[in-house]
Amino acid sequence: MADTSSRSRDLDKLLLRPGNLVGPRFEPGPELRDDLQAFAKVLVVGAGGLGCELLKDLALSGFRNLEVIDMDRIEVTNLNRQFLFRLTSYISFLQHHLLLLLLLTCFACRLEDVGKPKAEVAAKRVMERISGVEIVPHFCRIEDKEIEFYNNFNIIALGLDSIEARSYINTVACSFLEYDSDDNPQEETIKPMVDGGTEGFKGHARVIMPGITPCFECTIWLFPPQVKFPLCTLAETPRTAAHCIEYAHLIKWNEVHGGVAFDPDNPEHMKWVYDEAVKRAELFGIPGVTYSLTQGVVKNIIPAIASTNAIISAACALETLKIATECSKTLSNYLTYNGSEGLHTEVAEFERDKDCLVCGPGIRIELDPSITLQKFMDLLEEHPKLRLSKASITHRGKNLYMQAPPVLEEMTRSNLNLSLFNLMGKLPKDVVHVNGTTIKNDQKFSCLRKLRVVFKGVDGVTDMDTAGGA
Repeated sequence: MADTSSRSRDLDKLLLRPGNLVGPRFEPGPELRDDLQAFAKVLVVGAGGLGCELLKDLALSGFRNLEVIDMDRIEVTNLNRQFLFRLTSYISFLQHHLLLLLLLTCFACRLEDVGKPKAEVAAKRVMERISGVEIVPHFCRIEDKEIEFYNNFNIIALGLDSIEARSYINTVACSFLEYDSDDNPQEETIKPMVDGGTEGFKGHARVIMPGITPCFECTIWLFPPQVKFPLCTLAETPRTAAHCIEYAHLIKWNEVHGGVAFDPDNPEHMKWVYDEAVKRAELFGIPGVTYSLTQGVVKNIIPAIASTNAIISAACALETLKIATECSKTLSNYLTYNGSEGLHTEVAEFERDKDCLVCGPGIRIELDPSITLQKFMDLLEEHPKLRLSKASITHRGKNLYMQAPPVLEEMTRSNLNLSLFNLMGKLPKDVVHVNGTTIKNDQKFSCLRKLRVVFKGVDGVTDMDTAGGA
């Protein structure tokens, strides 16, 4: 185990000395290092290839209070790049010798970590190797946590491979943002995020300060649309392994299972698609259908490269340290890396969308004080900018109505017939947060929206408040 003093040597060079590029509130000294270790709380979302690197880098950068959330279990295919996981305790040193690993796997060696939750194993391994670090794992979906759970952290670091998951965490962080009467963001309500992503030899790192820099939704156009195959090709003339997989996923599943929705995170569902894709491939003499390829096609996963994960994680960890200590100015605001031909990095400064539905002041909705919570939920489905169904609604941390779990739904069901005005404490205007489902590009997404509710004819409401309401 590394000596603590030697481990903080390089960190001390950043935190104990003044500099020309530091933030306005930077005060060098051992107290800053001690405060970083004692009080800074960081949540790492994702414990895959990038998440493993992030946990290690943050722990070695002086952060001692970390938590990690991931819903996945470890698979054999993870071991080539997710270095915190291992086959067996006595062959972990062979992880870079692919041939030996394959031979050991073929001889049915004991798979120590395979099948275990990624978050739990990753937290355990980092704490074993780095003294003084406390990491709390959460083996669950990000949507399973209450919104206030995310408000307990100073910074959220993302190591995700999903647009939907990024979008959800982005909306959660932006939901804490509050604006003053002049529509300026209140600094104490800003929840910083550091987002990293990799695709093969390419990657990005970005800093998101809600209300100041562009949020994920402001730059959603950066992500190209998913490749789609014509249904006629899938059904009649498949030519590739991907065609066979998409046939099983998009056509065969609905034929066999009817109204049962396909869950890409359900291993039984994924195995069924794989088996059907193999049958389809054999019928047309198409090689190459594997379980890992099935996962990649269905989830739109691009193979990860360990070196890319390490580079992007280092950038993300450094930006997290900058935000926490102001030892240097943060990235402005989007870094791209390309290692496919040589090495190329570039920083671009994107502009925030002032009318963004997620990080903006919120959608103003003008309501009659007599409207019930149920009628309000009906209006959310019809609102042209929202189209929210299956809504759960909170106000200042209080659950007005929750769709799930069943016990909370039963507890809040009686509120549906009460007036929203009374449920909000008879305030003339205030913010509510709505968690529901919306549709984009014919796909359903979980989303969180901030609404500025204004009640008509109530003292304290001006014409300016109600302008542009519904």
